[in-house]
Amino acid sequence: MSSEEKGFQNNSINWFPGHMARTRRLIKESLKLVDAVIELRDARIPVSSTNPELNELIENKPKIILLNKADLADEIATKEWLAYYKSEGVAAISADSKSGKGLNILRKTVNEVLADKIKSNVEKGMAGKALRLMVVGIPNTGKSSFINRMTRSAKAKVEDRAGVTRHNKWYVIDTSLELLDTPGVLWPKFEDPEVGFRLAFTGGIKDDILDIQELAAELLNILQKDYPDRLKERYKITGFEELSAYETLELIGKKRGMLISGGEVDTLRASQMLFDELRGGKLGKITFERP
Repeated sequence: MSSEEKGFQNNSINWFPGHMARTRRLIKESLKLVDAVIELRDARIPVSSTNPELNELIENKPKIILLNKADLADEIATKEWLAYYKSEGVAAISADSKSGKGLNILRKTVNEVLADKIKSNVEKGMAGKALRLMVVGIPNTGKSSFINRMTRSAKAKVEDRAGVTRHNKWYVIDTSLELLDTPGVLWPKFEDPEVGFRLAFTGGIKDDILDIQELAAELLNILQKDYPDRLKERYKITGFEELSAYETLELIGKKRGMLISGGEVDTLRASQMLFDELRGGKLGKITFERP
């Protein structure tokens, strides 16, 4: 399926704009400058928030997976993911880059992954030589927040939307660690439309190119099945188990007083509120994918 055919509800989405192609080239060209790669993924969607081309791009470079935004993810699910990666022989940690929680073990993980490199440096008389790591990830996985936390500054631009960083940039953390930031890179096409939905749920795809009411119905289908107690607690609603997702959306809107002329529920406003509260963590810690 071509990029022109991609989209939700007939809204065309250009998944692979020109700067994404340039980013792939930048990553490829910069690999020779680094010792390892840190890939940021959204802890709520560890599968959907990874670029399936990344392993091919980084070739044989050691890699650490950082499940970011763990403060918004189901803690049990995150532990399952970390256990899964460990069973696959993949180094992985979970963290919340905005608060810094979880990042205290990053150095230890880097030293473990690059133990051979550190030993080689010592043997060559270069003990203490700075380790260089490339930071990669698709848009909206929190790379700028991670860089800011690591540098303890606001040198990296941070915005709560996709595609902010545009150019590679080095950050010297201290004498032993340097980070190379890269723009977020998507991939040419999605084989699974569910990937697109999950990215949209978490803000990785801009709402203004989607039918947000249809997207809200998709979200409620999942919440009704996997997290019904969250809906009951947040919106004080009951008896929605037998309702369709759209009827539940109307119920939520009515409960919040989102009515328009004739007593009809403003489902557009209710949808926007639902996503604001999901992304703001007001619905609790939710994960959309399990290993």
